[in-house]
Amino acid sequence: MKPEKRSITIAGHATSVSLEPLFWDALKDMASEQGISVPQLIRTLDAQTRQASLSSTVRVAVLRWALAQSD
Repeated sequence: MKPEKRSITIAGHATSVSLEPLFWDALKDMASEQGISVPQLIRTLDAQTRQASLSSTVRVAVLRWALAQSD
């Protein structure tokens, strides 16, 4: 699967996030579960948990969310 790049504005700065389609789908589910938009979720992840690139931060968050769903 080829990653898809999408633009987002964080703290007034344009940036992009490159993720595989399965990660985008899971991110939509995560955001829906929380009652927020995907860009809002990405901004929250950036502010709360970012320790690497934004794309890596999102992938790790999606993985943690998916693992918690299986419990």
